[in-house]
Amino acid sequence: MMQRPDIAGKVALVTGSSRGIGRAIAQRLAAAGATVVVTGRSLAEPAAGHRAGASVTLSGTLEETVALVEKAGGKAIAIAADLEVEAECRSLIDRAAAAAGGRLDILVNNAGFVDFEPMADMPLAVFDRTVTHYLRAPFILSQAAIPFMRKVGAGWIVNISSQDALPPIRPYPDFERYRGYVIYAAAKAALNRMTQGLAAELQPENIAVNAVAPSTAIRTPGADAMIPEDFPTEDVAYLAETVLAMSYLPAAERSGLIGFSMHFPWHQNIPVRSLDGMDTLPRREPPHWSHPAIDKTDK
Repeated sequence: MMQRPDIAGKVALVTGSSRGIGRAIAQRLAAAGATVVVTGRSLAEPAAGHRAGASVTLSGTLEETVALVEKAGGKAIAIAADLEVEAECRSLIDRAAAAAGGRLDILVNNAGFVDFEPMADMPLAVFDRTVTHYLRAPFILSQAAIPFMRKVGAGWIVNISSQDALPPIRPYPDFERYRGYVIYAAAKAALNRMTQGLAAELQPENIAVNAVAPSTAIRTPGADAMIPEDFPTEDVAYLAETVLAMSYLPAAERSGLIGFSMHFPWHQNIPVRSLDGMDTLPRREPPHWSHPAIDKTDK
């Protein structure tokens, strides 16, 4: 069996970690030994947001995430930040490193905003918010994190992507006409290309840059309204394990990949553990209903 990843002594920042995928990633990285800085808008109380012109408040706070990490024996630090506010986004890396003793080894760009609407009808404000979350914020945060990683001669940047970044299946299924996810998908595709290009730029400095996406869909407080009730989903632990796998090897060994949560552990023979690291989960073959364009080897 492959040796468990050990990131003890490392500091990780996970954006959008008051709930859902970000919370799961924070838990898994902490279980592997990292001090995890969790960030989002919801510190002690859920923060209100907007979707389809209405106010929406989702469950989950940073303080709850910290409590879950600490209950499992890990260490987490909460820092509130709104990535749509440029000053808060630009200062976040420095604040996170200062709170964790002056270093930052791992950056996970997970925070997101989803408001699906057909492109012909989408307000420019929704377009701008989508691009801000999935391209502008990862650009700003990665740029700010690189000097900390250069200082210690290593680093890991992981961008959370989506299978929606892949080309739509032909002949086009009916949902392509009404789902309204074109701009979201385009932003994720651009994020994948940024991941690969930045990996090429930083590999000589031993800074790995990879992306991880769900192989199908993961139910979270933010995504639940976008997923049909009868659509089969996957356990978030497989994605969290894939993020961990992208967060410890030298860049020469693992960089520039677009890994998928069910595919990567399966093809790389990586044991998937529970979010607290205590139990080994069943080895699960990638589902047949995942996008046919997903690389079946992840190499």
